[in-house]
Amino acid sequence: MSDVGHARGEVRRARYAVAAVFAVHGAVTGTFATRVPWVQDHTSIGAGQLGFALAFTAFGASCAMPLAGRISHRFGSRTALRGLLALWTLSLVLPSFAPNLVTLCLAMFTYGATAGMADVAMNALGVEVERLLDKSIMSGLHGMWSAGALVGSAAGTLAAHLGSDARLHFVVASAVLTAFGLVACSWVLDLQPAQDEEPPPRFALPPRSALLIGAVGFCAVFAEGASLDWSAVFLRDRLDTSAGPAAASTTAFMLTMAVARVAGDAVVNRFGAVRTVRAGGALAVLGGLLVVLAGHPALAMGGFALMGLGIAVVVPLCFAAAGHAGPNPSQAIAGVATITYTSGLIAPGLIGGVAQATSLVVSFCVVTVLASGLAVFAGVLRTAERGGRTEVSPQAAAVPAPRP
Repeated sequence: MSDVGHARGEVRRARYAVAAVFAVHGAVTGTFATRVPWVQDHTSIGAGQLGFALAFTAFGASCAMPLAGRISHRFGSRTALRGLLALWTLSLVLPSFAPNLVTLCLAMFTYGATAGMADVAMNALGVEVERLLDKSIMSGLHGMWSAGALVGSAAGTLAAHLGSDARLHFVVASAVLTAFGLVACSWVLDLQPAQDEEPPPRFALPPRSALLIGAVGFCAVFAEGASLDWSAVFLRDRLDTSAGPAAASTTAFMLTMAVARVAGDAVVNRFGAVRTVRAGGALAVLGGLLVVLAGHPALAMGGFALMGLGIAVVVPLCFAAAGHAGPNPSQAIAGVATITYTSGLIAPGLIGGVAQATSLVVSFCVVTVLASGLAVFAGVLRTAERGGRTEVSPQAAAVPAPRP
């Protein structure tokens, strides 16, 4: 086999490895989301206080994400991702041991900070693999994230149905996911900075190119965060659903996201990023209306499933557009991620605050209105339509082979 062919084989292996990393990252999120009602009951807090605590997840992520590029520069992409992903999987246990609102806020800040840094590192590696393979893969990678979240939420649904203590559940899940993550990171690209390359700043404002792209991600992540964190609570409190079926609403949401993301690359290649996002926005609005008008748990679950289908490919396309928009993918991705996580910062508190003042139905009216913004701002993703189609020379493809 030629050197170039060998290098391309190693890049394909790195693609599978980073896909596994995405799955592990998603599994942590899915595991936590299904036990939010347990955490609320354990800490004896109301909807408004729960929303306040959940907001610290995105607050921690927004504060820490700009550090990811500097950590990768200092330690190399593989070592950095291995450490950041392990911190994220281990932080899963923290919320379940929080006895009150203050400690829950601190736990969620740490949980969010480690999530955000690992998120930026793995998406930057995904963009680099996409460049080297010369085809779109970001939707598929995020599909693996959703598949992991689906597995985590399915296990969480079973645990909730059995009435298990979330502390034991999270400890076991954290140990398993940490082990899987460490194995997967052994095969990702080990990119090292050039000797004369200056380290990125510890903190930097998002580049201008990231602002409009981030606006699209803002709308999608708001709907995603609201559905993940509040779907089970919505069914339990609004429709008097028991713990098991309520947690299953999160699973339905993650299932449609996973399916849509796995198929997303083919759909985007056929119809383009703009038309795909506009159609997705229409589906998300329809899903939001079903949730708002639902008088039966099955209708609400269908609404959450439609929202998952509608927003599925938006965030992958935002990261792809950012990564292809400038010479520094990590910085651009961190900028878009900061904006989207800011949406996650606002969503839990706003949903909880509006629910406290009015009702969860009004809260999801807000979600539905923001989902309509996907159609309004979709045009800025034309960069993603060109992403993954740039010419890749044999020399560019001949990256150092990952060392297990």
